[in-house]
Amino acid sequence: MDEANGGSVKPEAAPAARPGRAVKLVDRVFDQLMERIRAGNYPPDSRLPGEHELASLLGVSRPIVRDALARLREQGIVYARQGAGTFVSAHGSPTAQLAYSPVKTIADIQRCYEFRLTIEPAAAYFAAKRRDDAAIQKIAAALADLREATSHQLHRVDADFVFHRAVTEAANNHYYTASMDALKAHIAVGMHLHGLSLLGPRPGLEQVYQEHNEIYKAIAEGRAENARDLMRAHLEGSRDRLFEGRVLDLSF
Repeated sequence: MDEANGGSVKPEAAPAARPGRAVKLVDRVFDQLMERIRAGNYPPDSRLPGEHELASLLGVSRPIVRDALARLREQGIVYARQGAGTFVSAHGSPTAQLAYSPVKTIADIQRCYEFRLTIEPAAAYFAAKRRDDAAIQKIAAALADLREATSHQLHRVDADFVFHRAVTEAANNHYYTASMDALKAHIAVGMHLHGLSLLGPRPGLEQVYQEHNEIYKAIAEGRAENARDLMRAHLEGSRDRLFEGRVLDLSF
């Protein structure tokens, strides 16, 4: 969870980030449609607006909308009726998927870190084993956003989360991605507080960016064990920076 680093840094990710821009735009439309379905704007068995209307609504071209809808169909979130349009699938609607109780205390943030430490290092390991060009481009695009934010001494929770989710997605295991999606709001709380702890005279943002960059390189180069260890060290470091090395006793 974290943020990008100084503009002077030229990570290996940069060459891959540019070709990932088109992928990233489809991802954004896909995520926006998922959010609308999840929020109940398009309930189960309801018809989605047509491609032309969605393109106008979301400010993108029809081919981008078409690709995003194809991904939704592949995941069983929507289905097509010939001559009638695209409809939300009742059994595949995210509204019925995994969910967790909201974050209420600082202890919940620590618990969220503990849970992430059980899944994200393993996801990074399998991402390095199973990654393809599209997955690497998506991680690289998120890394580029982190780099840009860091160069302006900013912390971007959205780009941070996209990076971590892209890693789990590269593992090609829907249990990892479902858990990340269910934890999105919970993770955002920790990321926001961690980002605040990085601001100031210390080079915190730059260090965290480098941690992301090293994870990216390990996955891109297929170094599975290294990717796993780097992700674990990154999450533990984020937790320790946030809690200043003093974790809570959750035994009672």
